[in-house]
Parts: sequence; C-alpha cells; structure tokens
Amino acid sequence: MSKISFIFPVYNEEESLHALFTEMQKLIERLPNDEVELVFIDDGSADRTYMMLTALGHEYPFVKMVSFSRNFGQQIALTAGLDYASGDAIIVMDADLQDPPNVALELISKWREGYAVVYAKRRTRHQEEVFLRKIVAHLYYRLLNALSDIPIPTDTGDFRLLDRKVVDGLKLCREHSRYIRGLTSFVGFTQTSVLYDRHNRFAGQSKYTLLKLFKLALDGIMSFSVKPLKVISYIGFFISLFSFLGATYITLKRIFFQQYTVPGFTLTIILLSFFSGMQILILGIIGEYIGRIYIEAQNRPLYLIKHKINFPDT
Repeated sequence: MSKISFIFPVYNEEESLHALFTEMQKLIERLPNDEVELVFIDDGSADRTYMMLTALGHEYPFVKMVSFSRNFGQQIALTAGLDYASGDAIIVMDADLQDPPNVALELISKWREGYAVVYAKRRTRHQEEVFLRKIVAHLYYRLLNALSDIPIPTDTGDFRLLDRKVVDGLKLCREHSRYIRGLTSFVGFTQTSVLYDRHNRFAGQSKYTLLKLFKLALDGIMSFSVKPLKVISYIGFFISLFSFLGATYITLKRIFFQQYTVPGFTLTIILLSFFSGMQILILGIIGEYIGRIYIEAQNRPLYLIKHKINFPDT
C-alpha cells in the first residue's frame, strides 16, 4: 500500500472548498488500496477558509492544515506543503478545481510505471482566460527556456506528481525567490507528462494578478539563468564599439578632409535619451540580482505558522 499526499495552497477559497472536498472524496474512493492525506496550506486567508478547513480537519483525520501567520505567497505555500506532506507520492493541485481531480489517477498510473515526476500538461486552457494572457504565457515559456540553463517543460503549471525522493531533493533548496516549476527540473530524475484540459474556476476570481504573474515570471528567469547579465555585457561591448568607430570616422574626416560635423540638437537628444534609458535598464537588471543576494543574506524563515491541524506534533 502506498501513501498519496495531495497539496492544496489556498487563499480566500471559501467558495470552492466544499465542492473541492466532495470531488476529492470521490477520488479517494477510487484509491481503495492507498492511504490518502489532503494537506491544505492556508496562506493567510481573510475569509472563512481557515474556519472551514478547521471544521473538516476535526471531522476527517486525513484532512490536514498548516495555517500561515500572514500571506507569504503561493510558491511559499507550495514549499510548506512539500515540507509537511508525508506521502510516497505527492500531488500538487489548485484548490479552485481548474485542475480536475480525476487527472490525478493518470499521474499516479505513470508514477507506478516508475516515473519520479509526472507533469499535467495543458492540452487546452480554459475558455475564460484572456486571449492576450494566453499569448503572453506561450511566449514566456519559450523565452524562459531560451534563457534558462535547465530545460523547463512548457505549458505546465504547478499541477504535478512528485516522488518522495524528488520532494526530499526540493526540501534542500531553501532560496526565498522560489520557482517550484524550475526547481523540479533542477532536481532531475525521470520525468514525463500527461495531457489534460484545464477547466474554468469553480467560483471566485483568480488570486494571481498581473503583477503577481510578472513577479513569478521574473523569478523563473532570474533564478535559473545569468544570461541577462551576459546580454548586458554584449550590449555594453557593441555600444562601446559603435561609439569608437563613430569617433574614429569623425576624427579621420577632420584630419584628412577638413570636414567638421554640424551639431544636430534633435539627434543628440534622441541618442542621449536612448543611452540613458539603456543605462537605467542595465542598472535595473543588475539591481534585481543584487537585491536577491541581499534577501538571501538576511536568511529569514520562508514562512511562519499560526496553527496546524492533524499533524503528529499538534
């Protein structure tokens, strides 16, 4: 008999919890030979999520909860779930039912074949998703793989199955700017995927704003590549080369042809603005890397726990 852990990071999901738990009960009935635990990470919810999970935990011993002292973010919530899940296989899912629970059976089947990581790869995205967001997501994954030193599967979210040895490897990675999708690729082991159709949210609105999505994308690029710094070096080299050639050309015209350049105010302003903007951009990229070093040097805990339910030490 194997133990299967399901991890659900939740933030203000009171409208979805009842339907999610009903679907998970149906799924558990289809795993009669396995022990199952549901690990909910309450990421500082401000609605009734905490109370509903507390009630479920008191009624069902296999329902476990870790509640944060405040909102630490989805990637940190996933990290806490991996820290506290005790299964031989751990499945990460969204709590809004966009990840169909029945797909977990396909993930488990692949795991039993011997794969250590099984991604749920989107065949289609849900209809409510904005077209522009779909295009941006498509381009982002291609850009990430072009810049990353480690191949990261495209069109996959956090919905995946991880073997215990993979989770043990992930638990050794304690950086603060976390990108679980990239870290999973970093850990390695045998990996595969299954295709599925992503559903619409059961209720409520997505907690991932455009700003949060941008930060997650930035974490993905900055955490797994130093190529932006190399690009800066290339840009600096070509700008310097261009300036040197231009200065040489003007000097030779003055010496051999007695030609003097007429100063152009508009051109000067345009070039000044362009190179000033380039300098600010370059400093911003360097600043991002330095800022991440500063955060890591502080060595603060990734999260703080307010309450736990149905764990041995509670």
